[in-house]
Amino acid sequence: MAAVNRIDELFASQQRFFKSGATRSYEFRNSQLLKLRKAISENEEGILQSLKADLKKPEFEGYSSEISTLKMELNFTISHLQNWMMAKSIDTPLIHWPASSKIITEPLGLVLIIAPWNYPFMLCISPLISAIAAGNCVIIKPSEISSNTSAFIKKFIESLFDEEFVAVVEGDGKQNVQLLIENHHFDHVFFTGSPAVGKEIMRMAAKTLSPVTLELGGKSPAIVEKDANLKVAAKRIAWGKFWNAGQTCIAPDYVLVDNSVEDEFLSELKSALIEFYGNDPQLSKDYARIINTNHFRRIQSYLNDGKIALGGKVDEADLYIEPTILSYVSLSEQVMKDEIFGPILPVIPFSSKEEVLEIIEVNPYPLACYIFTQNNKKETFYLENIRFGGGGINIPLIHFAHTELPLEGVGYSGMGNYHGKAGFETFSHKKSIMKSGYFPDITLRYPPYLRLNKWIKKFLQ
Repeated sequence: MAAVNRIDELFASQQRFFKSGATRSYEFRNSQLLKLRKAISENEEGILQSLKADLKKPEFEGYSSEISTLKMELNFTISHLQNWMMAKSIDTPLIHWPASSKIITEPLGLVLIIAPWNYPFMLCISPLISAIAAGNCVIIKPSEISSNTSAFIKKFIESLFDEEFVAVVEGDGKQNVQLLIENHHFDHVFFTGSPAVGKEIMRMAAKTLSPVTLELGGKSPAIVEKDANLKVAAKRIAWGKFWNAGQTCIAPDYVLVDNSVEDEFLSELKSALIEFYGNDPQLSKDYARIINTNHFRRIQSYLNDGKIALGGKVDEADLYIEPTILSYVSLSEQVMKDEIFGPILPVIPFSSKEEVLEIIEVNPYPLACYIFTQNNKKETFYLENIRFGGGGINIPLIHFAHTELPLEGVGYSGMGNYHGKAGFETFSHKKSIMKSGYFPDITLRYPPYLRLNKWIKKFLQ
């Protein structure tokens, strides 16, 4: 009951604050973004410590993926915000003369951001940047699974903003999200996480007709053609896959490699992993851990779904799973049905481009796809024939870090987008306005319509 009352009071206070108009001005929004940017710089050590406590995330990975990306996004947003907020004049057809047209960009109102545990700080603050820029009030629900970062986020936000503007609700995800969504109409619900939970979020939001953005996942393939630079491709795929111990929604989930170069590619992949993490990756300071025991055991169960070409060692007490390459993997195995979301990489040979499409179609609409080739025709073929959210040619992951490239799923991997201007627009409403003069008043639009002769019909067409 206390949780219900707390959420109801919080929602009501944010409604009052938004209706006061305090968030609408450029000056207010810009000042809040500047305050957030300054606070991130001043709290870098605390951010990194909380990430290390939850995931043993290496400092470089923590800084580059959860701090520097936010700084870039803040810099970009702050420098463009005033222009984004301006009303945009639109040409008006002659038939509507005398009139002018414009689009006004307005804040939606109250926004709910539900963040995941794998990049617990960045995937909470990144949509917050867009929501603040668009002039909204925000309630944040961080993941209770990454409990240390969740606690840090609460203190961090409370030190910066009044809760009538931005507030954090901690605690049980299922219970609190249900209390938030089913009992209140949010003007937008932004969720990052699994497709299974995304379905539940959408179901709950439908009760109050709250619009949603779903940033989900899926089995994201990497395709390695025989003309690719195999050494570089192997290093980049290994880097992208085992970054954050594979707990990345846009990581390569499996590799499809031309069967004529499979052995060479596997050899290069093994060499890359030894170069990155040494002969015993458990001793490496550059390798993260699995978030908790439940996820550890789920990932561990995939180790029997093929032949281990490299890796396979585990230590449950340390939540450690060695970077592992699987070969001789059947598409019927569970590892090829689930999103792995961990440090296991199946490598599957193919004999034709058509076979690649057939394999991907078993788990369609991946969030990302990575194509390794030096042949423009092959590149174009895959881009035109595979439905996926976004991706890269000859490089994984880094499209996420480009502020001007929207991150967007498609089909089962999500709906809606954000980052940079796309994020600002996600949390905004475009209000279309046409303004007409009083003179002259075109009487042909009024009844009786008998005056609408053939000439007028032709003009209207």
